[in-house]
This record gives sequence, structure tokens and C-alpha cells, in this order.
Amino acid sequence: MAAARLPHRVLEVLFSYLDISDLRSCSLVCKNWYRFLNDENNDVWRLHCVRKLAEEALKSDLLSNVPTYKAKLRAFYHAWNPNDCSRNVYIKSNGFTLHRNPVAQTTDGARGKIGFKTGRHCWEVWWEGPLGTVAMIGLMTKDSPVQCQGYFPLVGGDSNSWGWNLVDNHLIHNGDSQGDYPPLNNAPKYQVGERIRVILDCEDNTLAFEKNYEFLGVAFRGLPNTQLYPAVSAVYGNTEVSMVYLGPPLDG
Repeated sequence: MAAARLPHRVLEVLFSYLDISDLRSCSLVCKNWYRFLNDENNDVWRLHCVRKLAEEALKSDLLSNVPTYKAKLRAFYHAWNPNDCSRNVYIKSNGFTLHRNPVAQTTDGARGKIGFKTGRHCWEVWWEGPLGTVAMIGLMTKDSPVQCQGYFPLVGGDSNSWGWNLVDNHLIHNGDSQGDYPPLNNAPKYQVGERIRVILDCEDNTLAFEKNYEFLGVAFRGLPNTQLYPAVSAVYGNTEVSMVYLGPPLDG
């Protein structure tokens, strides 16, 4: 087949001008195309990355734990959804950080662009500003609200969400405390800027967290077989929360 014999410099030009959605189909054409596109740091992925992502995101340490150009693109497509967040929240120009406006007596949240029903997934979340009295990270279905009146653990506040309050180390589901987390006496509190890894296993239906590369244990079991979205909710004015999707978690 002629396509299999095209030199890499030609493939580079061809694939650079295709939509990202078309590249998956291209990888199935032949082994040569598959091998070329499987190189996640080649110039095709670099050019798509430069076109799609904000320069400030690429030059900052925001994506420091995302090693390849293709992985950076994947992270962008999994980032906070500007069309699925509280009206008191906006997504900054870097594409990965939400900013909560200083509105009194309201709790404001956001969901990621892509939800998960199968597979194993990991993403990082970190606060860049004060936590306030309630700072929740975890999961929501599409049925959970992203805004409510008062200061409330919105992620975990109903039957369709599961959250960890970083302020008091409590797990919340259906509006009720599910106990302390991590399950240690006098567990250290979250420090602003620390990156927490959220680990969702849709095969075992569990949610777990990791901080400073230390696995903290399973937080929730028995998650439903439905689309689950990365979620966060905040109450403090002008605080910012970033989220970067990492892909499948590494074992061990």
C-alpha cells in the first residue's frame, strides 16, 4: 500500500493539518502510520499542542508531571469544563485553572470536560489560594448541582457525588460524613499548593487519593456504574484550583 511507504517528513506535514479527532483513524491505516503517531513527542503532537494550548500553560510548571506533547493535549481535553461550572466561577486562559469570584454566601463548583465509566484514571488537583471553611475534591455525576447557597460541601452533598474536605479531612457523601481521611490519628492537613492525585478505578468502583506520592488508601467503595466526572467545590473568594489529567495510574 502506497500510504505505508510515505516518508516521515510527508506524514508530519499531512498529520499536522488534520483534526486531532482524525488522527486515531489514521493510526489504524497501517503499521507505519501507527508507529509514527505512537511517538507522543514527535513534531505532529508538538504542533497540535502549540496550537491548542495557551503559551502560559506550556511555559509554566502546570504540566510538569505530563511528560509528552500528546499527554499535554489529552490533559487539556480533560480539564475543567467552562460550560459546566457555577456562574461564580470562570476558567482562566491557561485552560486548567478555575477562579472563584468573591461572592458571599455561596458554594461554587465545576466538573471536568470528560467523565469516566470504564478504565482506571488519575488526575492532579491543587489549590492556589486559601481553602476557606469548605474545600472539596472528588467526583460528581451530571445530576449534581455545581452551585448552591451558603457554605456547603457541594462535592459529596448529595447521592450523586463523593468528596474529601481538605479543611477537616472528612469524607462526605449524600451530605453525611463518612469518617476521617486519611484514616490516621492527627493526619496532616492539606497545605496550599500541594498536588493531590485522585485515582478512580471504574473496574473496582473505588476512589482513592495520593499526596506527596504517598497513597492514602481507598476513600470510597461501591461507586455506581455511571459516568463520573472530576469535580471540585470552593467557598473562598478569589481562590483558584487547578486540575491536570495524567491518564491511567502507575501501580507500585
